[in-house]
Amino acid sequence: MNTAEPARLVWYKSSYSGNEGGECLEVAADVTTVRIRDSKKRGDSPQLAFTRGAWAGFVADLGRAGF
Repeated sequence: MNTAEPARLVWYKSSYSGNEGGECLEVAADVTTVRIRDSKKRGDSPQLAFTRGAWAGFVADLGRAGF
């Protein structure tokens, strides 16, 4: 897993997240990788990096589980 962050990622937070500073994740994607980070610690937050295929499988499993 490559955790080096590309120079220009656009991070997105869920539209369900408010501005109250709750527990939120942000997601960004490049050509090969989907990355997740803690929205409260943007600059110094560790990131999880997934291949696009692994991310698609994860999201599909969430849908089947009813989340």
